[in-house]
Amino acid sequence: MKASLSNYRQSPRKVRLVTDLVKGKHVAEANVVLSYMPKRAAEPIQKLIMSAAANAVNLGATAENLMVKNIEVNKGFVIKRSMPRAMGVAKPINKRTSHVAVTLAEVAPKAKKAKNTNVKEK
Repeated sequence: MKASLSNYRQSPRKVRLVTDLVKGKHVAEANVVLSYMPKRAAEPIQKLIMSAAANAVNLGATAENLMVKNIEVNKGFVIKRSMPRAMGVAKPINKRTSHVAVTLAEVAPKAKKAKNTNVKEK
């Protein structure tokens, strides 16, 4: 029940802002949170979680009981570029990438509490 995204062209620091909000939530709830988030990384993370959920369903899990157990963002390779500056100097520009890995877990549904039927009669 895993899925991964390699070499995503955004810095890990920016992607972690998105992934920290959905860690520990149910898949349906994470999907809603990500669909209304204005960050650029929200859509690829949403696709990644849906892909992991599809992998879990193919392995026999129930889609309603899935939750995001762990989602981690690691540093990918860095594309190095340079920007011309004053007096013939070139300054480096680092274009960072991210590796994102999602792990889903199936949790048992919570039982609803029964109402108290011991009502005192007058």
